[in-house]
Amino acid sequence: MLISDLFEETYFAITANKARSGLTILGIVIGIGSVIAMVSIGQGAAGSIKSNIEAMGPNLITVTPGSQQTFSQVMAQRGSAQTLTIEDGEAIAENILNVQAVAPELSQRYQAVYMGKNTNTQITGTTSSYLSVKNVELALGSFISELDTRLSLKVAVLGPTTRDDLFGEEVDPVGKTIRINGINFKVIGMTQPKGGTSFGSQDDVIFIPITTVQKFLAGVNHVSTLNVQAISSEVMSGVQNSITNLLLRRHNISDSSLADFSVMSLEDITEAVTSITNTLTILLAAIAGISLVVGGIGIMNMMMTTVTERTREIGLRKAVGAKRSNISLQFLTESVFLTFIGGIIGILLGIGLAYAVTIFTGMTTKVSLYSIMLACGVSTTIGIIFGYWPAQKAAKLNPIDALRYE
Repeated sequence: MLISDLFEETYFAITANKARSGLTILGIVIGIGSVIAMVSIGQGAAGSIKSNIEAMGPNLITVTPGSQQTFSQVMAQRGSAQTLTIEDGEAIAENILNVQAVAPELSQRYQAVYMGKNTNTQITGTTSSYLSVKNVELALGSFISELDTRLSLKVAVLGPTTRDDLFGEEVDPVGKTIRINGINFKVIGMTQPKGGTSFGSQDDVIFIPITTVQKFLAGVNHVSTLNVQAISSEVMSGVQNSITNLLLRRHNISDSSLADFSVMSLEDITEAVTSITNTLTILLAAIAGISLVVGGIGIMNMMMTTVTERTREIGLRKAVGAKRSNISLQFLTESVFLTFIGGIIGILLGIGLAYAVTIFTGMTTKVSLYSIMLACGVSTTIGIIFGYWPAQKAAKLNPIDALRYE
């Protein structure tokens, strides 16, 4: 059988019943489109989270209070323990090699008020090093100085979202006075927008000296995080180990498994989050893949029906010399062709769905060549697997019985 004849017969067989062929293809279209869209959403989320984590600060190492935990446990219990102090941060800055800066942090939510407007926002107590350690830039005024921290002055630097909530957009808040938890603070600056991350908005925040938070707002001596900036990514592992050893000595702990703090780098956090998002992506793709199986069963059902309807035709072809391989190839080609058409339309649908999600929800999606190639391979495989049995059934028909079939 010539290739041209094979494709011509396939075309006529599929177009003979357009409605049935279209409904069969629809199952594959929905399955392929769903898989591509789900994978795109998962990969987009992973990429967005990774970029947001990297934006938190260059070569950043975080030390959080509490026993050694997994990443998810650290985030869930962040700041709940009281084992770290400003002095621990000073010891790290003075004694650990390859540390560029240390910024202690004490964060809690409070109500901020200005002229009848109020907002519940994150109050972050920190020091002047926070700018470089967390990659924060100023839009207006100045940031917290060492003098502000040493004297526990009541000064505040607003994030852009907090500025908008309290003063309105495009308003210069520098020099104005706001009230936090009933205490007056003078606004001395505003930061550049950084956007939100999976750990919360970096714009909906007010920065004040950490000693001011401890003394006037929280009434504590501990900190919630020590942010440590290494001089380069190559030395981060060594710096982590040195910080661990130093804090174990300072806290009089001989067994590292009993440490009352956790040291994590952005690489650790990125790996943990990427692992979680990859697992979720696979889960979403697997759920969407169920519709592919349903679509494959639909193709098999159609091909079985087609074999029954064309029994006399099969018998006639065998009578004039068609081999079993020719008959099998004919029906298998029809099955693969159906899935191929469904796969192409499904790919376009999946790409369209991914972009629609980005446009209408703002979620980041990423359509990769990998997901498209996977969809093409899966659709072809489904065509072969679910078309094989009907093709074999057609090839095995006895020509005499087939000719007698009514």
